[in-house]
Amino acid sequence: MNSTRRNVALLAACQALLFANNSTLFAINGLTGFALAPFPALATLPMTCWVIGGALSTMPASFHMKRVGRQRGLTLGTLWGVIGAIGCSIAVWLQSFWLLCLATLVFGVFNAYGQYYRFAAADTATPDYRPTAISLVLAGGLVGGIIGPASSRLTIELLQPRFLAAYIGLLVFVLAATVLLQFIRVPNPTAAERQASGRPLLEIAAQPKFIVAVLCAALGYGVMNFLMTSTPIAMHVCGLPYGDAAFVISSHIVGMFAPSFFTGHLMRRFGVLKVMMVGVLLNFGTVAIALAGITVTHFWWALVVLGIGWNFLYIGGTALLTETYRPEERAKAQGAMDQCIFIVMAISSFSSGMTVTSVGWGRVNLLALPLIAIIAVALTWFAIHRRTRPAAA
Repeated sequence: MNSTRRNVALLAACQALLFANNSTLFAINGLTGFALAPFPALATLPMTCWVIGGALSTMPASFHMKRVGRQRGLTLGTLWGVIGAIGCSIAVWLQSFWLLCLATLVFGVFNAYGQYYRFAAADTATPDYRPTAISLVLAGGLVGGIIGPASSRLTIELLQPRFLAAYIGLLVFVLAATVLLQFIRVPNPTAAERQASGRPLLEIAAQPKFIVAVLCAALGYGVMNFLMTSTPIAMHVCGLPYGDAAFVISSHIVGMFAPSFFTGHLMRRFGVLKVMMVGVLLNFGTVAIALAGITVTHFWWALVVLGIGWNFLYIGGTALLTETYRPEERAKAQGAMDQCIFIVMAISSFSSGMTVTSVGWGRVNLLALPLIAIIAVALTWFAIHRRTRPAAA
């Protein structure tokens, strides 16, 4: 196995552990917040704090790794996960809503570092293999999507107060990722790369390809997060048991990452933009399914289709972004993308809780439609722009 494929395999395993944690948080954070919050509208605030932690740290994390290298930076990033997992467990033990918010914010810093697993794989891959490397690393989330909710189902009642053991379980996944990261081999930045800054970020961000890559990845993530975060609460309000909600979230995570085994191949064969447009159509389909009913079957199909749509948009946006910067510019370009993603996620997760608890599941889905439409317009515009530019030249 050459070093690139070895790195991809290890980083995919780390991605699995990251999303074992993330999918657990998706499943229990809203419900824990709903139980502890002083007002129902604040139920998703812990989830929002998790996203804010990522938003505040994603750019510093990127520049930190530029300075110390991928392996050391990613390893140090896991320390935030250890602190966050311990803090969440103490918060549940003390039944403190505000401590839970602070702990999930800290845990979000670990997630910000983890988002660079896909870029770590891309850094050592050839341009032709890069979409496949990115998609295979993200495919690791498939395992995490199964392990996380499954472990939470087994542990939510294991200790009292409820959910305590599930939060303690987060620590196990973080420590396992710390061990695996010792075996990746990504060359450290040279002295010249550390010092070089390349073009200003505004110049890089002015490229149409950069704009479309970030817009589609960020809004695609925002739509997914807006609908997913509110799902456990909506199912609870509909009288469905936690086991059904955990099953739906687990299936959603599978939908997010199972396509990664062939997304890179589809993009090489049909083109990135066509695959991303399919992702848009799947998002529209999600809303149609969700509005058709509130049975477990409707929630399941809506979230699975939503996950597949997210996969096409997120991998497509990431692949497009790698074509917009030079090696010395990767820290600022990658950091800018993930910064935008986390900001949109923060807005979507907080507004999701307020919306589902005040006006219901149906309105949540209707409010997602304008965001999906913006993605469709952006992709259409860029496809036309790319066809007409050679003709104009």
